[in-house]
Amino acid sequence: MSLAIRIVPQLLMRDRQLVKGSGFNAWRSVGMVTQAVRIHQMREVDELMLLDVAATPEARGPDLSLISELAEIMFSPLTVGGGIRSVKDVTKLLNNGADKVCIGTAAMADKRFLCDAVDMFGSSTIVVAIDYKYRNDVPLVHLKCGSYPTLVRPEQAARQMEECGAGEIVLTCIDREGTMAGYDLEVLKHVAAEVDIPVVASGGCADYADMLKAVFSGASAVSAGAMFQFTDSTPQGAAAYLEDMGMEVRCN
Repeated sequence: MSLAIRIVPQLLMRDRQLVKGSGFNAWRSVGMVTQAVRIHQMREVDELMLLDVAATPEARGPDLSLISELAEIMFSPLTVGGGIRSVKDVTKLLNNGADKVCIGTAAMADKRFLCDAVDMFGSSTIVVAIDYKYRNDVPLVHLKCGSYPTLVRPEQAARQMEECGAGEIVLTCIDREGTMAGYDLEVLKHVAAEVDIPVVASGGCADYADMLKAVFSGASAVSAGAMFQFTDSTPQGAAAYLEDMGMEVRCN
């Protein structure tokens, strides 16, 4: 596991528009994806995560032409997720410029697919998104953009994904997503303790201090969407803050 903490801006998109919501609901347009990617490229971010929130609910694959277009302007590593259901989808994304693919529902529903993807492309290319929300005070994994509940706890899912060869986990608390109420540190601690692969904290980040708390809770990387879109915070500012706090960060 890398000792350097990564700071990963997260962009959510639908129909090539940048969208933002709360708790995976009420998506509203806040700009165009291409422009947001250009801004992050100018900031020389560590890497960028682009998630198509409409692909799985609409039962369609990734927008390959958009990924190819974005890869032309984005020189930092690009992780792409949304609508990935087969090894063929993974192949097409990588061929069109994605550096890593983030698989959610399909990874949980079909572990054979995940194992095949890892065998073909290597663990470093395959990221698994684990989204969860609370039911009766118990955190449980939800699939299909939070619309399909399971009885699996996040730490169980993370362990299963690691056993299948996933190289990284993106852990998102649906209840906190878009709220800027801070990461769910308790579940983050449990998941990070269960696996040896990197865990990316996602959902709820409001400021640099939240990122530091996530690192202390076991995160190898910290992701933020609303914080970078609606405040003056920047990935460079986050890196400088974490470095001042004694963390080793990946600096461009």
